[in-house]
Amino acid sequence: MNRRTFLRASVAATGAATLSGCLSGLFETRSVYEPPPLVENRPKAVYIPSHIEGMEMGGMATKKWYKAGIMFSFPHRFWTVDSQNKNKVNIRENDTIHLMSSVWDSETTIVPPNANLRVDVTKDGESIATKSLWPMLSQNMGYHFGDNIALSGDGTYTVTVHVGPLDVRRTGRLQEKYGEQASFSITFDYSQQQRDEIMFKQLSEKKGQKGAVDPMEMKMMPSTQLPQKDQLPGTLVGEATSGDGTFIVTKLDSSPAGIDKSGPYLAVSPRTPHNRYPLPFMSLSGTVKRGKQTIFDGPLTATLDPELNYHYGTSVERLQSGDTLALTVDVPPQVARHEGYEMAFFEMPPMELTL
Repeated sequence: MNRRTFLRASVAATGAATLSGCLSGLFETRSVYEPPPLVENRPKAVYIPSHIEGMEMGGMATKKWYKAGIMFSFPHRFWTVDSQNKNKVNIRENDTIHLMSSVWDSETTIVPPNANLRVDVTKDGESIATKSLWPMLSQNMGYHFGDNIALSGDGTYTVTVHVGPLDVRRTGRLQEKYGEQASFSITFDYSQQQRDEIMFKQLSEKKGQKGAVDPMEMKMMPSTQLPQKDQLPGTLVGEATSGDGTFIVTKLDSSPAGIDKSGPYLAVSPRTPHNRYPLPFMSLSGTVKRGKQTIFDGPLTATLDPELNYHYGTSVERLQSGDTLALTVDVPPQVARHEGYEMAFFEMPPMELTL
């Protein structure tokens, strides 16, 4: 395994990222194979990681409604989530790159966070790896699907991305999309030197403190950020916080097309603080009360909508101003996390808002 250190005097613009709150000038810039040690005494919240890395674009392809992109960076440590437990995935001796993919709707540019992605990696017709990619949160790389992979040296690789049917309720003009699987083949050239020259920034004074680094600029791919709260349709009810996740609640006068119930619609948009990335694979329920009377008590369904984007929603008849909404996270987001997110979104107490 190559452990040489590459000092770099400049950083490519596409790999640049800054800390939220104007923390420029607090970096030590270098390129290494292994990340620095984890910060001790990390808060149970989103925190500034020990370092950030850039990534190299491998290529893009289009099929039906989907567009797909392949990227890679240094191998990463990350954490998978199983119910309330997180499991650290360490860098293995033969891991070469962290392979990433993102898929999005070519019309709306929405990135479905709960897509099911599998990749076949080949070189000169020989199978190198077949993996189901983890859905992941990364502060500077955004929401993506990824895993560490061992390549067989420099050369030309072909990555075939298989996207399974999207198992989530879809509304509006997304109703007829994503019911079938799609496959993309993307070929790219790889060299170890190319990987070792990817931007690497070790953060100094602010690492371990609550906060987040900004998303890197990705000119060829859409942002994975959810809409700001004032950009969501309907009437904004308010926002609540639980487990350092932000929950934006909005109320529509009528349910989106594709919902089998009529009447007003409550939409809850959970996202990470600072960067507004989605928190998918969550079990969320709600209770609406008017005084002592219960108007609604049940689950909120994960839904993909062209205006609301990814959210959890339900139709509720007879909603009135002054009703109270209690939100309960029954199962926290079952999404893998890069450093800076692995301590948050586990202990998520109930929330309450007034409609």
